[in-house]
Amino acid sequence: MSNLEKYEQTFIEIFDISKDQLKDLKYQGIVNWDSIGHMSLVAAIEDAFEIELDTDDIIDFSSLEEGKVILNKYGVRL
Repeated sequence: MSNLEKYEQTFIEIFDISKDQLKDLKYQGIVNWDSIGHMSLVAAIEDAFEIELDTDDIIDFSSLEEGKVILNKYGVRL
């Protein structure tokens, strides 16, 4: 599984959505991506990629696309 597939699969599993719903996905754009869902997503991403996100990056992680930019800072190539 590629890093991109792993990344997308994390969203699919945490938010119980289909791959089709990933396009343009943003924080609070779906019911499950609320503040609690956000922390669950962050924990799952940290586990999946064996990284620890800084607080500013957790706050800035506002969309699927923004998350790709943030993960790049941690050496995760998607």
